[in-house]
Amino acid sequence: MSENVIICEHITKDYPLYSSFGDKIKGLVMKNNKVGTFRALDDVSITMKKGECVGLIGLNGSGKSTLASIITGITTATQGRVEVKGEVSMLCASSGMRSQLSGLDNIRFKCLLMGYTDKQIKEIEKEIIEFADIGIHINQPVKTYSSGMRSRLGFAIAVHIDPEILIIDEALSVGDSSFTDKCLNKVEEFKEKGKTIVFVSHAVTQMTTFCDRIIWINQGKLIGTGTPDEIIKPYCGFAREFNGMTNEQRKSIVPDLKEYQKKYCTG
Repeated sequence: MSENVIICEHITKDYPLYSSFGDKIKGLVMKNNKVGTFRALDDVSITMKKGECVGLIGLNGSGKSTLASIITGITTATQGRVEVKGEVSMLCASSGMRSQLSGLDNIRFKCLLMGYTDKQIKEIEKEIIEFADIGIHINQPVKTYSSGMRSRLGFAIAVHIDPEILIIDEALSVGDSSFTDKCLNKVEEFKEKGKTIVFVSHAVTQMTTFCDRIIWINQGKLIGTGTPDEIIKPYCGFAREFNGMTNEQRKSIVPDLKEYQKKYCTG
């Protein structure tokens, strides 16, 4: 049995709610300055195994990206324990690149952060440029790129760094279909190598094809986990119902996985 490489126990994440920039400054310098908080994650416990491809699914604002950022180490949990075994690379739509640097300089910058030597960077630099396929723009500042171009370069860097754990946060939702297909083929290669992959997305068709397991989060709470057949249809049914709800109904709704499986899973 594969070992757990991602362990999240009772993860809670609160964000302070500041009404103005001045309040934010006060919050940073005054420990007793009381402000409201928004709970992005509420007592979430999950594990992911080595070689597993897991999808994180949920409506906008459900806490998916927050959980991915905590796993990556970009942000920390307010409460709970996180253990990650292996090198992690996270790819989001913004790609985490330096806007003032050129695409080429961003390749070198990211590789240096990951501990690559100049020689190692040279060995993979050409492959990254060819995979990104953004032509002469590779020498232009990233701040001039479209979201699709940023995503292409970000994905190319992330997969060629060859991490043990790859987290993809909505990065395949931008760009043309041919590049998306190329990315998904690369994800398939990662799966064959036994890498751990975490998909954060609304693209249920991609999740059905690639994911071994789906984790459903709603309003910061873990609703359930299971195979794509067990989770995706209930989630899509809930999403359709949610769209027809009033704002008051939306605030109070906590979907029951078994109830929605009964309603939307057949056979």
